[in-house]
Amino acid sequence: MTGIATARNDRATTSANAVEVRGIIKHFGDTKALDGVDLTVREGTVLGVLGPNGAGKTTLVRILSTLIKPDGGTAYVGGYDVLRQPKQLRRVIGLTGQYASVDALLSGYENLYLIGRLLDLSRRDAKARATELLERFSLTEAAKRTAQTYSGGMRRRLDLAASMIGRPRVLYLDEPTTGLDPRTRNEVWDEVQRMVAEGSTVLLTTQYMEEAEQLANELTVIDRGRVIANGGVAELKAKVGGQTLQVRPVNPAELPDMARCLRDTGIAGATVSADTGLLAVPITGDEQLTAVIGVLGTRGFAIAGIDTKVPSLDEVFLAITGKPAAAADTAPAASPAKEPVA
Repeated sequence: MTGIATARNDRATTSANAVEVRGIIKHFGDTKALDGVDLTVREGTVLGVLGPNGAGKTTLVRILSTLIKPDGGTAYVGGYDVLRQPKQLRRVIGLTGQYASVDALLSGYENLYLIGRLLDLSRRDAKARATELLERFSLTEAAKRTAQTYSGGMRRRLDLAASMIGRPRVLYLDEPTTGLDPRTRNEVWDEVQRMVAEGSTVLLTTQYMEEAEQLANELTVIDRGRVIANGGVAELKAKVGGQTLQVRPVNPAELPDMARCLRDTGIAGATVSADTGLLAVPITGDEQLTAVIGVLGTRGFAIAGIDTKVPSLDEVFLAITGKPAAAADTAPAASPAKEPVA
């Protein structure tokens, strides 16, 4: 199923949610890869699924694409039951797994044209769509070369194009830009955003926090087979600690006095960093920011500059899971009998 897109055909329900997962459980021997996962992806949005190595991300994607069956729970994609309507479901999804799986003996154009024809596109439409995606992923010059002559990054781009050929209603991207250079990564992001603007829904797993911030409308964090946090990027950052006001005085020697002044007026949490010459004050909004600057100004402290800092998504990830984002899964896919749990 990796690298295969399916056509956008009939719809089973009119639910506003493209993906609905409730209580999904999956075991591999004594290992519980998924332990009652719930998540929802609204139509026309991108859900970023984050988690450290062994979290269960790829297992979830494989279940939702009908490659393996869950041991419990329910899942609907495009209105179709993953267990009871797998054939219908496959016609509304596209999947790009962690490793490209295009036909090495066919040219880039032939790979895309063949998939288009398999998806019941007319010869004219399959040709036009293949040509369009080759151009979008900067593969036009290599279109007639066999895929076995492509570099790893070029194969990855071709695989992504293959998953999009049928304009799927729901697209699964399992760490789609791993190993790509920054320019190509931006091209992938542009294409994903274009598809979402046209009405597609995307479930994205990624180890790049910048990618999650760039693409995702909402985030779900999975660890040890369970959902441990979800919400928008700003919402998750607020849970970790909101903003920090950084004040740089004209005279760094006044930093301790500034912190003491704020404490005396009831503004708590100010800390001093002699190394950076900054006073850091946790704030929850513009009113508190104004209050801090007002107090310091009325007490005669000269301020050289101010800035606000919000926690990065990397910091949020670390705070929620206790593990760095770099621990995200990069293991190759295996057969269902030896399914990876990441």
